[in-house]
Amino acid sequence: MPKQKTKRAAMKRFKITATGKVKRFRANKSHILTKKHPKRKRRLRQSTVLSKADESRIKRLLQS
Repeated sequence: MPKQKTKRAAMKRFKITATGKVKRFRANKSHILTKKHPKRKRRLRQSTVLSKADESRIKRLLQS
């Protein structure tokens, strides 16, 4: 049987934590930053955990 390949685009965007949760980075940090408050930009730098609803789809993309 052929092996399932990891989707490389997903691998660059998501990481699996030690407890099995999926870590992601926040959106809206690439451009039009002048109108965003510094506190908002600071929060956008930090990563967060993916929602439970999307977790199974992303884990399937990350299977190797």
